[in-house]
Amino acid sequence: MFKTLRNAFKIKDIRQKLIYTFIALVIVRLGCQLPIPGVNREYFASWFEQQTALNFFDAMTGGSFTTMSIFALNITPYITSSIIMQLLTIAIPKLEEMQKDGEDGRKKIAEYTRYVTVALALIESVAMAVGFGNQGLLEGGSSFTNVAVIVVSLTAGSAVLMWIGEQITQNGIGNGISIVLLINIISRIPSDLMGLYNKFVASATVVNAILASVIILAVILGMVVFIIILQNGERRIHVQYAKKVQGRKMVGGQSSHIPLKVNTAGVIPVIFASSLMSFPIVIAQFMGVTPASGSGATLIQKLLKVCNQGSWCTFTSFSEFKYTLGLVVYIALVIFFAYFYTSITFNPIEVSNNMKKQGGFIPGIRPGKPTTDYLTKVLNNIIFIGAVGLTIIAVVPIFFSGAFDASVSFSGTSLIIIVGVVLETMKQIESMMLVRHYKGFLND
Repeated sequence: MFKTLRNAFKIKDIRQKLIYTFIALVIVRLGCQLPIPGVNREYFASWFEQQTALNFFDAMTGGSFTTMSIFALNITPYITSSIIMQLLTIAIPKLEEMQKDGEDGRKKIAEYTRYVTVALALIESVAMAVGFGNQGLLEGGSSFTNVAVIVVSLTAGSAVLMWIGEQITQNGIGNGISIVLLINIISRIPSDLMGLYNKFVASATVVNAILASVIILAVILGMVVFIIILQNGERRIHVQYAKKVQGRKMVGGQSSHIPLKVNTAGVIPVIFASSLMSFPIVIAQFMGVTPASGSGATLIQKLLKVCNQGSWCTFTSFSEFKYTLGLVVYIALVIFFAYFYTSITFNPIEVSNNMKKQGGFIPGIRPGKPTTDYLTKVLNNIIFIGAVGLTIIAVVPIFFSGAFDASVSFSGTSLIIIVGVVLETMKQIESMMLVRHYKGFLND
């Protein structure tokens, strides 16, 4: 990776793209430190420390949600909007035709995505401002002027971040939105590592400190290597194209393959599962209801604690361990969304029909329905392997957090995003260098 970056800096246009991206990311991090007018940041920080259900959201925003900066919503509305538009593209024929229209259709869908992003940011900012105001968490009270300032600040901040991400895609090294998300997650890692050091290393004996350091590094490196294997893993299905005569020429007879990634759905299943489990807790906390256990807790409070990741894998007593039932539900949701998301993004029938039209076939499999059945069978097996891998990555941080109180903001989801974006960005830079090499060769 470092060798690629060093070689990239030797090429002027790529070096300019890297510098442009760096400046844009500095602006992002500066914006994450600018507070919303009329908000007491220290008060919110102490309040959010008790809201464990919001840890995942805070990690995605690089801590700007905890400090209630103008970038508190960050690019989460854009991510949600992109997922919604992707699902609607499958459900609405007009959007599906637009997707197939090429560059013009994709630009139109991108425009709709921006509109939906602003609408979601507006809805979320209104809900947050009104909810915090009703609980007396705003310095200026819940007056119309104070709420309006907060709503405008949060919505504008989300829109600006979306614009910065698009500028990085156009003028920087690409993958703008992903890189903005990456820098937000990475910004939290140093403080998390320092927290682990203070808890397990600083106050321990020399032997225990060394053992703790080795275990922490082994777990992190092991998960990174496992994620790289999972992200790069794929099943290649061989495809042979029959020879045919076009005019006076014989064409075809070539062989190719269909790459089916093991982790076809990416990080989406974990995000969906985490969001679905934390949604009831967030709503309840805005209404003043918090998760609780014991004889004085109501049924709703106990159910909320089942949904709370901070209550899972606690082995102090059975009365606390029983809330790990939520982890079983969480794993089931990850597997379900892995199958669901892949089923709407990869259509074996459409792939089979396109192969048949182009004269392609899988050796040993007849075209038509047998090919569709074969692709479906292979895909289901691959999805299961990918879902199990995602489950392992998601559960390991939860286990260590519950069993050893090793709480960190970078969960399995965050590590998947970090590794995935870094690998994709390196491929993007390498492709730029390759194109630049060919251009130089042709000009010479």
